[in-house]
Amino acid sequence: MVFSSAIFLFVFLPVVFILYRLVPSLKIKNLLLALASIVFYAFGQLRYVPLFLLSVLINYLAGLMLQSRIERRKLILTLAVVLNVGILGVFKYTDFMIGNLNALFALSLPLSGIELPIGISFFTFQGLSYTIDVYRDRESGTKNFLKLLLYISFFPQLIAGPIVKYHDIAEQIDNRSTTPEETGIGLRRFITGLAKKILIANAIGYIADRVFNDYLPGGITDWQVMWLGAICYTLQIYYDFSGYSDMAIGIGHMFGFSFRENFRYPYGAVSIKDFWRKWHISLSSWFKEYLYIPLGGNRKGKLRTILNKMIVFFCTGIWHGANWTFVLWGFGHGLLSSLEDLGVIPAKKLEASRFGRLIGRAYTLLAVMLLFVVFRADSISQALKMIALMFGAGSDAYGAYLFRSLLTPAACAVLLLSVLFAGNLPVRLKALLGERETPAVQILVDLFFLLVYVLCLMSLARGGFNPFIYFQF
Repeated sequence: MVFSSAIFLFVFLPVVFILYRLVPSLKIKNLLLALASIVFYAFGQLRYVPLFLLSVLINYLAGLMLQSRIERRKLILTLAVVLNVGILGVFKYTDFMIGNLNALFALSLPLSGIELPIGISFFTFQGLSYTIDVYRDRESGTKNFLKLLLYISFFPQLIAGPIVKYHDIAEQIDNRSTTPEETGIGLRRFITGLAKKILIANAIGYIADRVFNDYLPGGITDWQVMWLGAICYTLQIYYDFSGYSDMAIGIGHMFGFSFRENFRYPYGAVSIKDFWRKWHISLSSWFKEYLYIPLGGNRKGKLRTILNKMIVFFCTGIWHGANWTFVLWGFGHGLLSSLEDLGVIPAKKLEASRFGRLIGRAYTLLAVMLLFVVFRADSISQALKMIALMFGAGSDAYGAYLFRSLLTPAACAVLLLSVLFAGNLPVRLKALLGERETPAVQILVDLFFLLVYVLCLMSLARGGFNPFIYFQF
């Protein structure tokens, strides 16, 4: 079930919210949310509900054993990690491994054809974080299966994050309230995310899809078309994923939960390290806490720090998907981040001046865009071909025609808005409204969000099904 679908907007969310407000006790509210979340998951992939519940059960039993005063706690943790990673590996990487074996040894092993369970990377990481945290601190766990089920399955963040840690919301599971103010904040945030997805990401995603799916494989060599495709995908993936995160955070507020931010305007970053402090924050903090620091972090010398960082970025890449393009994408970010650490790329010096920050931002945006070309391409060879075309001089009358046909007036308007709002303009607007928040301004703001919501519904009525990009991970 997709947040931007009619069944979610007009049936699932209103029904669950009304029932939630009607039931009396917090325990029943938690049970309602857990059952609703299972229904939410089953609507997308009913066949994998048992697998999802098995994942929850594995981490619940591991947590129980780790909380008790028994020996061999490290063995229990190891088994839990192996089971979690094993399930993820079987369903996500089996065909990738078979395909590489066939290519490497000239074999013809049949592919398994296993369908990837929706959100498996996200709910697996949440389960892993819970088990590891209980191993580190017995008191951080729970003996109540319903609480753990709600934590992992809560439908706003079940499919595509943000990745939440149990200790961040444990108190909220036991003690929370839903005020009109919180509900209002949640609705505004949800509408913001819905607009990002429907009005911006879907519109510019159409251009990106035409370039990557049709024009590039079809032999178009026009450099303008290639640059347009790269720019549009870079904007699409930000608005698509940050839009989902906004909706998840907004729905959380509507039910009394407060999730941490997952994006902080990453396209305003002045270095690759700064980019990862602002992009997919829940994932980067997960890898930092559960992989980078246990490997030694930056405490064992420069070479070991670089090795640890490259391991983390390799895992970040392969986490996104079973394709060498994701590995190369992760490797590219790790390499640039390491070069910044070594001073080969003088990121710290650039940050010291206003002009330097402009240079740093331009370098970061270019690097991020080119690496997103690798991320989006079907193969490394296709990605390299597109990058070569972007920096070539290839152009002809047909390519110029395609470029103009993609840049309709509506597309130009959406592109302009997407560029403006990808920076810190929203922060300035919020600050300006916050300083002048009178009852009249409040009414105008509410009317603005209502208008945006109506525009989203009108666009939804005209358009087709557009799943979120991160559903595939």
